[in-house]
Amino acid sequence: MKSNFFRTVTVIVVLWSWLFGSSALAASPSPALVKAKKEAEAKGFIFETSRDEIVAKAKKEGKLRVTASIEPSTARATTAALRKKYPFMDIDVQESKGTEGVQRLLLEIKSGAAKEWDVIHVLADFYGEYTPYLWKVDLLGMAKHGALQIPPAMIDARNGNVLAVSTQMQVTAYNAGLVPADLLPKTWEDLLRPEFKGRKFAVDIRPKDIAGLVPAWGLEKTLNFARKIAAQQPIWVRGSLRTLVPVMTGEIPMIMGPNIASVREIQKKDRTGVLQYVILEPVPVRLGHLQAILATSQHPHAALLWLEWLASPEAQRLNDEHEPFSSSAHVPGGMVEQALRGKKLSVVGWEQQQDIEQWTKKIVEAYGFPRAEK
Repeated sequence: MKSNFFRTVTVIVVLWSWLFGSSALAASPSPALVKAKKEAEAKGFIFETSRDEIVAKAKKEGKLRVTASIEPSTARATTAALRKKYPFMDIDVQESKGTEGVQRLLLEIKSGAAKEWDVIHVLADFYGEYTPYLWKVDLLGMAKHGALQIPPAMIDARNGNVLAVSTQMQVTAYNAGLVPADLLPKTWEDLLRPEFKGRKFAVDIRPKDIAGLVPAWGLEKTLNFARKIAAQQPIWVRGSLRTLVPVMTGEIPMIMGPNIASVREIQKKDRTGVLQYVILEPVPVRLGHLQAILATSQHPHAALLWLEWLASPEAQRLNDEHEPFSSSAHVPGGMVEQALRGKKLSVVGWEQQQDIEQWTKKIVEAYGFPRAEK
């Protein structure tokens, strides 16, 4: 009798689950989660309380179209890993090439002609221009309350719907055959020493690196430093990445402020090992590889899973493997997080995004409107 009773109860439970779905037996959202959802919706934002529901909706969508500022090899590795995690997802990731390409896409977005994309690369220089065209989803709130597994610090604290996949840190690169170890700068002020005057190092005329010192130094100290750098009569260049090759070949002894990821990229081509770098403090740190979901996205929930995936330790590890130092400082164990441990930082965070371009213009003025040399 007892066994028949339990069999009957089991059948009833199975039928109930089949008729009404697993959600009927699932725990209700916490009061904090319900409150966060109401607050987000009151501001016109979408807020999903259940990750299971996001996955279910993404399954129905079945596709994902992304444009991102990552190398093709990185895209192949990360999409292959994501397909294993979500076999139902048809993923197409296209590399976002150069400033001109990104600007062209921005014009297409504004004209309504970019509806095929779900996730786009947001160029920091034009950050404010993207905002009206992005999906109003409370990515930050969902991350804080566990609906998505993303470190909240990686998400725009003001708008709540843009993710910074990586952290860019600036260094000083040099040719070890031309700059002796005992002459290497240990601080930014060391670059003002007399032995570095007269075309001894290169400086980019678009000084995002020096602008990155403003959070730690303040604008006036940074501008004063820029004036002193100009007085050192450096080699004026445009584009630190393209300048790293002349540093490697010995045409230029040193360059101030390139992104460490760019240095590592050129080091792969350096058979002699002469291209090296030093990390000067405070270390300028900026947001990198910004990703957001378009308001016109046809597969927004698949896009949410893409953003969550990019912030995962596994995806961050793949980023570092294929593009060294392209991880986030907010993901423990990554190359960037390890390199920055214990160092004094100058962080250009989300709240300074609207200021960076103005800082850059003022620094160029302090330089004296230099022109890049051929």
